[in-house]
Amino acid sequence: MIPIESIITFIIASALLSIAPGPDNIFVLMQSALYGRKTGILVTLGLCTGLIVHTTVVALGIAVIFQTSIVAFTVLKIAGALYLLYLAWHAFTAAAARIESHGSTLRSSSFLYLRGIIMNITNPKVSIFFLAFLPQFASPKNGAIAPQVFMLGAVFIGIALVIFSAIAFLAGTLGGWLNRSPKAQDYLNKLAGTVFVGLALKLATSSAQAE
Repeated sequence: MIPIESIITFIIASALLSIAPGPDNIFVLMQSALYGRKTGILVTLGLCTGLIVHTTVVALGIAVIFQTSIVAFTVLKIAGALYLLYLAWHAFTAAAARIESHGSTLRSSSFLYLRGIIMNITNPKVSIFFLAFLPQFASPKNGAIAPQVFMLGAVFIGIALVIFSAIAFLAGTLGGWLNRSPKAQDYLNKLAGTVFVGLALKLATSSAQAE
């Protein structure tokens, strides 16, 4: 069982990362502002469904790696920490982007849902992020690795679903605010960068061995 303090830390980090401007939540915001809340919710459901695939791949892959070699698991954690630092650098150096509506057309509910799934599962960066993010909150001393990663993935998906749905409902207000205030995007990006650095340090200093 994952300790409650680790779960709380994971929830806070997941919420902050879901709020920070990124391709997925900006796409949800844009579609909702253009075509209404229902469209944004359908895209959100598709994106979160895609996360189930990434969670499964990471959970099974991490379990196999750990069972094969503790050294390999440690190398994976170090690589994950470096990737998180890379994401932090991008967040700190990101420029505010104008949220525009070019190139979008209203489609059927099934198309929007499917589009969200395809957008998510065809993005290798999501798997890489999950590979770096989820394992640092799992530990062999708390039991089998795979069930822990599945649980963490489910929590992350639930948080993303709530936050992205809120973005869909508040699309018009949020879009206008972000466009009028580049500083707001800058603050959110710096917040995300700080979270990435903290996660990288936590991951790099964690132990892969059971106690």
